Amino acid sequence: MNVKSIFGIILTLVGLIGLVYGGIDFTKGGVSQSSFVYVILGGIFFFTGVSLIRGTRA
Repeated sequence: MNVKSIFGIILTLVGLIGLVYGGIDFTKGGVSQSSFVYVILGGIFFFTGVSLIRGTRA
């Protein structure tokens, strides 16, 4: 496996964990600044990882 592909998988998993944690925080009623940070950073990591994986598969 390529190093970029492995890094993309790691970024995707970290982003997915951030999105899930932010979503759980939203459903508990805790609409705070930390919830938005988890969702925004999770989304950035997730979509960056997905695009990195798609870019290295040739």
